[in-house]
Amino acid sequence: MTWNLWWRFGDWQSRRDAIRQVLDQAQPDICGLQEVWDDGSANLAGWLAADLGYHWAYAPSPAPEAWQRRIGASNVGFGNAVLSRWPIAETAAVDLPGDDGRTALFARIECAGGTMPFFTTQLTSTVGASADRCEQVAVISRLIAERSGDCAYPPVLTGDLNAEPESDELRLLGGHLTAPVVPGLVLVDAWRYADRADPGLTWQRRNPHVAATMEPDARIDYVHVGLPRNGQLGCIRSAAVVADEPVAGVWPSDHAAVLVELG
Repeated sequence: MTWNLWWRFGDWQSRRDAIRQVLDQAQPDICGLQEVWDDGSANLAGWLAADLGYHWAYAPSPAPEAWQRRIGASNVGFGNAVLSRWPIAETAAVDLPGDDGRTALFARIECAGGTMPFFTTQLTSTVGASADRCEQVAVISRLIAERSGDCAYPPVLTGDLNAEPESDELRLLGGHLTAPVVPGLVLVDAWRYADRADPGLTWQRRNPHVAATMEPDARIDYVHVGLPRNGQLGCIRSAAVVADEPVAGVWPSDHAAVLVELG
């Protein structure tokens, strides 16, 4: 599963409880989270992990100041996180190019069928910054290639990529419309295995947090999976959008989540 949790914006305490309820209902085995807050005394991913029985890892942004100014709180950091039912054997993080403090987090997860190289990230959201996102995808692709070679499962990349499927940055990941950054590294958009009648929107104007931005509906949150290994290990079974409704009147985030089943 991948989900952008909208950091510390809005009624974050009510949203925190709604986020917990969504995860408890969806029951993902592994979840990549973006815009996770840490205020020095508590971490949203850590709180969710303790309450729901997950292992967890967190990578803070190296430059949270612009975010902090938006809410007037200099003590609140933000970053990416991973929740996992299985132990996390190793983690690493890289800073992405650009001046808005983006990172990518790697977690080597000891799944029941073997190790899985799992990654989560959030690319820059600047309008018109496709070239910047392409540079960020290049760094992430090299990280994936470096960390995935000896794992039983293919790599899984999750994240809020702030770009639509036809964009240059997304085509770099797929390897079927343009040459991938790393030769042979092909990551399949799991939504290709979803109901073809479903547009897979994760940024929806019916969510009041999105409506307030005046931006159009879009599919900008993804799960990408490498080609299956050892026969069918890691093959994509299904994909669906979740967390796209309010919980007891509270929208848990401005983004919907994507839930994928792997074989």
